[in-house]
Amino acid sequence: MTILRSVALFVIAAVAEIGGAYLVWQGVRERRGALLILAGVTALGIYGFVATLQPSPHFGRILSAYGGVFVAGSLAWGMVFDGFRPDRYDLIGAAVCIVGVAIIMFAPRTSPV
Repeated sequence: MTILRSVALFVIAAVAEIGGAYLVWQGVRERRGALLILAGVTALGIYGFVATLQPSPHFGRILSAYGGVFVAGSLAWGMVFDGFRPDRYDLIGAAVCIVGVAIIMFAPRTSPV
């Protein structure tokens, strides 16, 4: 159950952070207004809180693993919302990142450190 909870939190965090950054991008770069910027900043703040709900007590482990989720999630977000089409190297790189997330978060450890 811990793995499912952790994966769900990573997905929620990815939506909050990537979505928030996208809204800020739209507000600033695409000149779509302050309301989108404010919504984006709010979503980015939510991301910060979601990360604290991960079961691991180690900040560095959570944030480094989330980096891999961010890579894969950003490519997926670009495909859905921006019409981005990743090439095979994008996909291979994202897969490597997700394998790294699994190793960092879920590898058996003999000590809690």
